[in-house]
Amino acid sequence: MRSLRVVMDTNVLVSALLFGGTPGKLIPLWQEGRIKPYTSQEILDEVLRVLAYPRFNLSEQEIDYLLYQEILPFFYSVQEQPGPVIVKEDPSDDHFIRCAMVAQARIIISGDQHLLSLKNYEHISIVSPADFLRSKRWAYRSVHPTNHRNHHRAY
Repeated sequence: MRSLRVVMDTNVLVSALLFGGTPGKLIPLWQEGRIKPYTSQEILDEVLRVLAYPRFNLSEQEIDYLLYQEILPFFYSVQEQPGPVIVKEDPSDDHFIRCAMVAQARIIISGDQHLLSLKNYEHISIVSPADFLRSKRWAYRSVHPTNHRNHHRAY
């Protein structure tokens, strides 16, 4: 069975990398290939902007490490397609839906209330990290190392 295609929103990814907790339990899933996370340039730009917030007190080297060692080797990149506003309360959240649509991802893992309140968009389920982990939709996926030769890096 192939890896489950997912998109993670910025707060889930940053929380996983910096604080662990429930979002941190996603890291071994993407590192072991049980989930196949997708991103876009727009999402990566937001992740980098958030990692640079003064409250996180991360050096440029630490941000580079997270980007080049923890994210890019495991995440697949797609180019978002333009379209109408989907999340009227916060149109910037549309990036996650557009990324999932292009990637043909079935799930967006989010902590954002605007996204979570949608619950579904077309074929995409929008769930919290806890709900995703509890569902065990990833549990029966094959475990295989990332094939870096065919990996579409996001930089």
